[in-house]
Amino acid sequence: MADQTYKILLFMKRRPDISVEAFRDYYESKHAPLAEKYSSGVSRYIRRYIDPQPHPETGEFTDAPDVITELWFDNEETYRGTLAYITTSLMPDEIIEDEKNLFDRTAFRIATVVERESDFSNA
Repeated sequence: MADQTYKILLFMKRRPDISVEAFRDYYESKHAPLAEKYSSGVSRYIRRYIDPQPHPETGEFTDAPDVITELWFDNEETYRGTLAYITTSLMPDEIIEDEKNLFDRTAFRIATVVERESDFSNA
Protein backbone atom coordinates (compact mmCIF):
# COMPACT_ATOMS: atom_id res chain seq x y z
CA MET A 1 0.00 0.00 0.00
CA ALA A 2 1.13 3.55 -0.66
CA ASP A 3 2.77 5.70 1.99
CA GLN A 4 -0.22 8.05 1.95
CA THR A 5 -3.83 6.91 1.77
CA TYR A 6 -6.65 9.35 1.11
CA LYS A 7 -10.17 8.54 2.31
CA ILE A 8 -13.65 9.77 1.59
CA LEU A 9 -16.31 8.73 4.08
CA LEU A 10 -19.98 8.48 3.18
CA PHE A 11 -22.44 8.37 6.08
CA MET A 12 -25.70 6.90 4.84
CA LYS A 13 -29.07 5.93 6.31
CA ARG A 14 -31.35 3.27 4.98
CA ARG A 15 -34.87 4.03 3.93
CA PRO A 16 -37.08 3.76 7.03
CA ASP A 17 -39.30 1.13 5.40
CA ILE A 18 -36.39 -1.30 4.88
CA SER A 19 -35.19 -3.66 7.60
CA VAL A 20 -31.55 -3.68 8.65
CA GLU A 21 -31.11 -7.18 7.23
CA ALA A 22 -32.71 -6.29 3.87
CA PHE A 23 -30.64 -3.11 3.70
CA ARG A 24 -27.35 -4.93 4.24
CA ASP A 25 -28.25 -7.71 1.85
CA TYR A 26 -29.27 -5.32 -0.94
CA TYR A 27 -26.18 -3.16 -0.44
CA GLU A 28 -23.82 -6.14 -0.67
CA SER A 29 -25.58 -8.10 -3.41
CA LYS A 30 -26.79 -5.28 -5.69
CA HIS A 31 -25.57 -1.78 -4.84
CA ALA A 32 -21.90 -2.48 -4.08
CA PRO A 33 -21.34 -4.39 -7.35
CA LEU A 34 -23.05 -1.56 -9.25
CA ALA A 35 -20.97 1.10 -7.48
CA GLU A 36 -17.79 -0.84 -8.27
CA LYS A 37 -18.44 -0.18 -11.97
CA TYR A 38 -18.00 3.54 -11.27
CA SER A 39 -15.08 3.26 -8.84
CA SER A 40 -12.08 3.83 -11.09
CA GLY A 41 -9.02 4.73 -9.03
CA VAL A 42 -10.47 3.50 -5.73
CA SER A 43 -7.99 1.21 -3.96
CA ARG A 44 -10.43 -0.02 -1.28
CA TYR A 45 -14.22 0.14 -1.01
CA ILE A 46 -15.31 -0.69 2.53
CA ARG A 47 -18.77 -0.79 4.08
CA ARG A 48 -18.91 -0.53 7.86
CA TYR A 49 -22.39 -1.39 9.06
CA ILE A 50 -23.43 0.24 12.32
CA ASP A 51 -24.90 -1.80 15.16
CA PRO A 52 -26.26 0.82 17.60
CA GLN A 53 -25.33 0.46 21.24
CA PRO A 54 -27.00 2.30 24.13
CA HIS A 55 -25.51 5.51 25.48
CA PRO A 56 -24.47 4.95 29.14
CA GLU A 57 -26.39 8.00 30.39
CA THR A 58 -29.40 8.32 28.09
CA GLY A 59 -29.75 4.77 26.77
CA GLU A 60 -30.31 6.26 23.33
CA PHE A 61 -28.56 6.04 20.00
CA THR A 62 -30.03 8.63 17.70
CA ASP A 63 -29.39 10.23 14.32
CA ALA A 64 -26.63 7.88 13.26
CA PRO A 65 -26.00 6.34 9.85
CA ASP A 66 -26.73 2.71 9.09
CA VAL A 67 -23.45 2.42 7.19
CA ILE A 68 -20.20 4.29 6.86
CA THR A 69 -18.77 3.67 3.42
CA GLU A 70 -15.07 4.32 2.92
CA LEU A 71 -13.47 5.04 -0.43
CA TRP A 72 -9.68 4.75 -0.22
CA PHE A 73 -7.25 6.22 -2.74
CA ASP A 74 -3.49 5.84 -3.10
CA ASN A 75 -3.31 8.67 -5.63
CA GLU A 76 -3.96 12.23 -4.39
CA GLU A 77 -5.02 13.53 -7.80
CA THR A 78 -7.63 10.80 -8.21
CA TYR A 79 -8.83 11.37 -4.64
CA ARG A 80 -9.20 15.13 -5.17
CA GLY A 81 -10.96 14.61 -8.49
CA THR A 82 -13.40 12.11 -6.99
CA LEU A 83 -14.07 14.36 -4.01
CA ALA A 84 -14.72 17.35 -6.28
CA TYR A 85 -17.07 15.24 -8.40
CA ILE A 86 -19.13 13.74 -5.57
CA THR A 87 -19.50 17.06 -3.75
CA THR A 88 -20.56 19.09 -6.79
CA SER A 89 -22.25 16.65 -9.17
CA LEU A 90 -25.00 14.09 -9.08
CA MET A 91 -24.04 10.48 -9.54
CA PRO A 92 -24.91 8.72 -12.81
CA ASP A 93 -28.65 8.04 -13.25
CA GLU A 94 -28.10 4.30 -12.79
CA ILE A 95 -26.58 4.89 -9.33
CA ILE A 96 -29.24 7.41 -8.28
CA GLU A 97 -32.07 5.09 -9.26
CA ASP A 98 -30.49 2.22 -7.33
CA GLU A 99 -29.85 4.44 -4.29
CA LYS A 100 -33.57 5.25 -4.19
CA ASN A 101 -34.20 1.54 -3.54
CA LEU A 102 -31.93 1.59 -0.52
CA PHE A 103 -31.07 4.94 1.06
CA ASP A 104 -32.66 8.02 2.53
CA ARG A 105 -30.73 10.16 0.05
CA THR A 106 -31.52 13.40 1.95
CA ALA A 107 -29.53 12.06 4.92
CA PHE A 108 -26.26 11.50 2.99
CA ARG A 109 -23.20 13.08 4.55
CA ILE A 110 -19.73 13.23 3.01
CA ALA A 111 -16.47 13.81 4.89
CA THR A 112 -12.75 13.33 4.55
CA VAL A 113 -10.43 12.31 7.36
CA VAL A 114 -6.99 13.01 8.68
CA GLU A 115 -5.83 10.02 10.69
CA ARG A 116 -3.55 9.87 13.67
CA GLU A 117 -2.76 6.63 15.43
CA SER A 118 -1.47 6.10 18.96
CA ASP A 119 1.49 3.81 19.35
CA PHE A 120 0.79 1.28 22.10
CA SER A 121 3.78 -0.91 21.34
CA ASN A 122 5.69 0.47 24.34
CA ALA A 123 2.74 0.50 26.72
